[in-house]
Formats: sequence, structure tokens, C-alpha cells
Amino acid sequence: MHFHGYQWVGEKSEFDRESRRRLPVEPWPSTDAVAGAERSEAYHVLTEEFLNSPVPPVEVALWLLKPAELVSGSWERADDAAGWLGARLAAYAPRFEPDADRSPAHLRGLVGRLTGTLQHGGDVSLGYYLGTPVFLSLAVVACSPERAEAGLPCPAKGAAALVADR
Repeated sequence: MHFHGYQWVGEKSEFDRESRRRLPVEPWPSTDAVAGAERSEAYHVLTEEFLNSPVPPVEVALWLLKPAELVSGSWERADDAAGWLGARLAAYAPRFEPDADRSPAHLRGLVGRLTGTLQHGGDVSLGYYLGTPVFLSLAVVACSPERAEAGLPCPAKGAAALVADR
């Protein structure tokens, strides 16, 4: 098992557009060939938008379907991945809202708990306001295997083919 880290900073309104953060569901087959073709085309357009968008997916594991250039770091050890999270949290902490999330003791305890989650093959996703309207999203996703979605490839290795099979 290894880990991939992701970081996104953007407007909270973009993060809140949940439809762009969800992998589209394959449309039902239609007896009307024109309607079926239109739904299929719309599905493929939405899937491409999802795959190529840097906005965090609702399902943390689906980061693995995004382009490899969105990976902020990769690690073989859970404590190294948690260390990256700790460094990112420390860098952004002065901007966190509410103030209670800024405490170094709070952040150390959080990183300690997250290390345990990662050691057991779990994924981690965190989000913080950095002052309205800016939002920070951090994630670390376990890979090979991914516990929540065992069939997911590592970033950019056959993601488009995998989505086509879903």
C-alpha cells in the first residue's frame, strides 16, 4: 500500500457545486434511440468534466481517477503522508476559521489520529475556511489497494477505461 496526497484551494461556492464533485451515473437505456444517444453523450461530457476538474470529489477515493498532475505528493509510509498533512495544516493554520482550529496542540493531536487512520488503509479528507470565500481541502488516499473502492487504479493508470466500465 502507498498514499497520494491532494490539495485544493478555491472559492467555497465552487466546492459547494456538488454535482461537479460527483461521478455521473450511467443513464438508463432508452427505447428511443435519439433520447438514448443524447443521454449517453451528456453522461460522457459530465464524466470528462468530473475527471478533469481539480475540485475535490465527494467520495474521497475517487481522487484516484483524477489526472496524475493533481497529486501533491506520494508516500510509501502512512506517517510520511500524515507528516505532509501536518505540514500543510501548519502552513495554513494562521488563516483557519474558527480560531480554535489554529491551535498547534489541536493540530498535533489531529495528525496523530489521522496517522492511525492511514496505517489501517483508511482515507483522510479535511476542509477549512481560510477566510470567506476561500476554502482549503486536503486529502490523503490509500492506493493499491484502495479500501473503499478496491478496483480503482493508481492516478492516471486506466482511469478513463475504468469509468467506462462503471
